Amino acid sequence: MAYEWFVSLRYLRAKRKQTFISVISFISIAGVTLGVAALIVVLAVMTGFHDGVRQQILGNVPHVLVQKYGEGMEDHRRIVEKARALPQVRSASPFVSKEAMLLSNRNVSAANIKGVERDSKVFEQEMLTVDKQDVRTLLFDSESSLPGIVIGIDSATTLGIAVGDKINVIPPMFNITPFGMTPKMKPFRVVGIISSQGHLMETFYAYVPLDTAQRFLDSEGEVSGVELELDSFDHASVVKKELSADLEFPYIVRTWEDLFGSFLSALRLEKLGLFIVLGIIVLVAAFNIATTLIMVVMEKHKDIAILRSMGATSRSIMKIFVLEGLIIGVVGTSLGTALGLLVAKNADPMIKGLEQMLGVKIFDQAVYGLEHFPSVVQNADVLAVMGVTMTICLLATIYPAMRGARMDPAEALRYE
Repeated sequence: MAYEWFVSLRYLRAKRKQTFISVISFISIAGVTLGVAALIVVLAVMTGFHDGVRQQILGNVPHVLVQKYGEGMEDHRRIVEKARALPQVRSASPFVSKEAMLLSNRNVSAANIKGVERDSKVFEQEMLTVDKQDVRTLLFDSESSLPGIVIGIDSATTLGIAVGDKINVIPPMFNITPFGMTPKMKPFRVVGIISSQGHLMETFYAYVPLDTAQRFLDSEGEVSGVELELDSFDHASVVKKELSADLEFPYIVRTWEDLFGSFLSALRLEKLGLFIVLGIIVLVAAFNIATTLIMVVMEKHKDIAILRSMGATSRSIMKIFVLEGLIIGVVGTSLGTALGLLVAKNADPMIKGLEQMLGVKIFDQAVYGLEHFPSVVQNADVLAVMGVTMTICLLATIYPAMRGARMDPAEALRYE
């Protein structure tokens, strides 16, 4: 072991009359530990919320959406074939969509009636059905007396209905009769209820078969747009670029980021803000490190003078105090990383345990629309926290180390 390492470790174990320096060193390590742990936990929770919100959005929003300005699309089959030819596209489904009112038991709820095909990803969500039957079979049953419809649980609660009940759908359209214009209305039977509460999009949509929606909404032969599902949401911009090259105005190609990217950008900005705010904890701990080293330099001026008299260079003296500060930083960062990962990876059971112990609701799943407390650890975030912390700790050692290295041995021993 180089003598610089030996002296650095020795200075961390102060003598009895220098216990105060050891206490400051312990506080510095504790400050770095808490700062690193807090950063890792908060970044993991923010990442979890970001992913959870994105999954809620992508649960009902296509990866890529192709529409036409101000009118329906009659050539949607051509667009579907063109999209399916791209290697990133997993499915391409036309749809019809129009706002309407749902009426039942004298209760009214607004909804967007959406006609979909069998391969729509809406059927991948958890639903309440009759005797756990396949909702696709019930919705696309052509022999049923009434066409089927799937609604969200919030709409079902507002209307006071359950699976199997009948509702009336009233779009903003009218029939011309001998008695004048009357609102267009059609009865449907509820064959499924999306059971997830609090999601951003499920409340607003009600799903019916595509051909039924086309007849009911006077859109036979045309659709409102084409939804594309990709093998990965990261490929949305690539697919948009490919399709936009062939589809000129009045066609418009938008990705899920174009539709909701600003909301997710706000979450990313909030994550960055929390990183900066909580980084101040590490900065305070770094001031403690600098204070500790300055006190050590002042206390060990005789030792520094003796080492310089014995041939130690100013670089070696500087290295001693830099290593002492780095030891504090490394120990604090290691302990903080371990504590942060432990809490972040077990956040959900810890929150549930606190709720049972205190008898209070800390995380309401219905409000956030998430099944569990979100916490996702990303290696890049952990490495960023460790790198920033070690950099701050290193910078905190420069001034005390330079002061110790510039100490004149003759001046230090003059009055000894």
